[in-house]
Amino acid sequence: MRRREFITLLGGAAAWPLAARAQQSPMPVIGFLHARTPEDSNPQVAAFRRGLSESGYTEGQSVTVEYRWGRGQYDQLPAMAAELVRRPVALLVAGSEPAALAAKAATSTIPIVFSVGTDPVKLGLMTSFNHPGGNATGMQMFTTMLEAKRLGLLHELVPRAQTLGILLNPNFTTAQNQLVDLQEAVKSIGLRLQVFRASNVAEIEAAYEAIARERIPAVMVAADAFFDTRREQLIALAARHAVPVMYQFREYAAAGGLMSYWIDLPDNYRHVGVYAGRVLRGTKPADLPVMQTTKFEFVINLKTAKALGVKISDNLISLADEVIE
Repeated sequence: MRRREFITLLGGAAAWPLAARAQQSPMPVIGFLHARTPEDSNPQVAAFRRGLSESGYTEGQSVTVEYRWGRGQYDQLPAMAAELVRRPVALLVAGSEPAALAAKAATSTIPIVFSVGTDPVKLGLMTSFNHPGGNATGMQMFTTMLEAKRLGLLHELVPRAQTLGILLNPNFTTAQNQLVDLQEAVKSIGLRLQVFRASNVAEIEAAYEAIARERIPAVMVAADAFFDTRREQLIALAARHAVPVMYQFREYAAAGGLMSYWIDLPDNYRHVGVYAGRVLRGTKPADLPVMQTTKFEFVINLKTAKALGVKISDNLISLADEVIE
């Protein structure tokens, strides 16, 4: 055997075990835990995957994602989080306050990247925004903190109204804080707030019957993942009872709701994906400051307004980021 052939043979023999080990090395697994349903979260999941790809990870090729959906049933999330931790996963992604709290309770060592609408420090997810100091970091969406702004836009729709309605889920983690913020907001503009509570399908039906019976001129649906899972029901009931309603995310207005004001939700989950990729590459959550959403959107559906017989003022139209006709 020639010397060159012998060296090549040795090189191939040495390289083969390395290649075999690389092929056998398992891909990292992300546990994706959310309080919503997969059916109403497709744009967010797609954006999350885009964020992962920006960090060099492709689902199914360089990373595996295990999805768990609470479907609005918050009491199911702790068991789902515990099951993902036992799997085990390299990282937990948690969407919504109930999911983030379930993930945090399930592990103090596995990294967590969350997306929540309220103050994560007050929730107990970390010690500070700039220096999280633990195993969790992520995005703050301001969702529960923008209720007053949404209420103001709703009042602009019906400026002569003396009472506005709010549909609230008493089982939501920050429901009491939402209510306090809204009560302070209506006082500042001299209105009365009528609260309707619902935490299941039947109670939503009953709430809208009460709204129609009491002739509430306009209603706001509070920010809450459970209501997101009942989007079609909420929009259908608003149409049936001819009630103008303000919702949170654009997907409501796109599906036939009258108005929505909130963050750009897919953009938020793209950032979550970017952070998830950075953590997989070795950055500790304790070293990643919490990011805050700065991209908001006000959407009006003029087709729905016409069906409801609601006049949208020129001022509201001018404030809208998007008008659906």
